[in-house]
Amino acid sequence: MPITTCIFDAYGTLFDVAAAARNAATEPGREVFARHWPAIAEKWRLKQLQYTWLRAVMGQHTGFWQVTQDGLDWALESEGLQDDTDLRDRLLQLYWELEAYAEVPAMLRALKTAGMNTAILSNGAPDMLQGAVKSAGIGDLLDDVLSVESVGIFKPARVVYDLVGQRFGCAPDEVLFVSSNGWDASAASGYGFTTAWVNRAGDPVDRLPATPHRQLRDLTGIPDLVRG
Repeated sequence: MPITTCIFDAYGTLFDVAAAARNAATEPGREVFARHWPAIAEKWRLKQLQYTWLRAVMGQHTGFWQVTQDGLDWALESEGLQDDTDLRDRLLQLYWELEAYAEVPAMLRALKTAGMNTAILSNGAPDMLQGAVKSAGIGDLLDDVLSVESVGIFKPARVVYDLVGQRFGCAPDEVLFVSSNGWDASAASGYGFTTAWVNRAGDPVDRLPATPHRQLRDLTGIPDLVRG
């Protein structure tokens, strides 16, 4: 069946998760942090993801804001910056104002022009996602913002992907699911979605039961995929 609905992961896919640390590193008085920010950004994101998976397996769900804070605390301590409370507060504030990747507005606009349904499906909490969407100025290009909080478990649980069909009344093979997380794209492929992995870092494909259908270096090619 033709694609009718384009669904996007949020963090790392539409929104640059490294932007909070990168922007904080340019602020006056952050010279020490400027030497650590790349490592902290990478560790922060890794722990944030690991904590979602572990909580899903343990059946101990919490909001994404909590795992975001927990991941940052681990990353700061790993770099010896755990006592800088002002830095911690600033990084968390900036996480609510993440920048969209440069190609996002034009890409979404092209999808809407083509008559596609567009939405976010994210581990993020609704208020966090709305903050990012507003900051990026892309709210008018999205039909909905779907959060795992409505089912109480993080991706890649299948009940999360169920939210797309429930919202748009579409079959899995009518959906193009786009994520920068290889594991997310792979799980969505196994669910039945057509998938595109935005592999900005050029990483190897994860060794999982299913694999993404397409790989892209950024989001500019997404409209071409739905046009066949």
